[in-house]
Amino acid sequence: MELIIKKNRRLNNPETRSFLADAYYEESGQKLPLVIFVHGYKGYKDWGAWELMAEKFAKAGFFFVKFNFSHNGTTIEDPEHFTDLEAFGHNNYSKELSDLGVVIDHFTNDPHADDQKIVLIGHSRGGGISIVKTSEDERINGLITLASVDSLDRFPKGEAFEKWQKEGVYYALNGRTKQEMPHYYQFYEDYEKDIHRFDVERATEMAKAHMLIIHGTEDEAVEAKQAEHLHILHPNSQLLLIENAGHTFGAKEPWTENKLPEDLNTVTEKCIEFIREKI
Repeated sequence: MELIIKKNRRLNNPETRSFLADAYYEESGQKLPLVIFVHGYKGYKDWGAWELMAEKFAKAGFFFVKFNFSHNGTTIEDPEHFTDLEAFGHNNYSKELSDLGVVIDHFTNDPHADDQKIVLIGHSRGGGISIVKTSEDERINGLITLASVDSLDRFPKGEAFEKWQKEGVYYALNGRTKQEMPHYYQFYEDYEKDIHRFDVERATEMAKAHMLIIHGTEDEAVEAKQAEHLHILHPNSQLLLIENAGHTFGAKEPWTENKLPEDLNTVTEKCIEFIREKI
């Protein structure tokens, strides 16, 4: 069967702003399970080896979607670079959950997607967002986290927090691009006003979907014990620790090879196996 790739479809979110999404599937004459990939902090849909991962899912019989959050720092015109740092600074969890809702609503109406079989795959901070969304949206049948955080309370502490509150902005260095990425204090204000909603622990306990938790034992950004914590909170979840794997399971940007890194390939195969068995 022919692999169909529809890149950079423009989605409009009146609560945030327009953003881009990609769809991958094979024309089979049947509705395919809808798998939506949710990128993380300083991430975007075309980063590293996500394209190869998308193709592998599509060839396995899924309708696979990846997208850019509206305020992740990329733009409609340039979806692969952080050219809008002002938007990045004004991002927050409410906007990301709103964007994810638009993605789900849009693609459940696609004639090739099965709106009765919806799976979220969230990487890093995207894992936390996916957990919260799954607890809120009963349409979601499956939840897979990759190197996920177990809390969205990932803000400066102590004197650094006081400085942020006083000055209204703090900057985080992007190690790859060397850009100073701004974070305006509205990010914390948005979190604080809806702190119950953004409680990942509570959301994990409430989520009714089948859950697979995958983490690398050598994750340099999010400790593997956070995956173990999520597993305890969701008693029907499955936990898979990939020995010696890092935060992106061997992928990097740019990814110039035409095959997935070994660890990410293992992760993708485990995800496919889980969805086929559970969803």
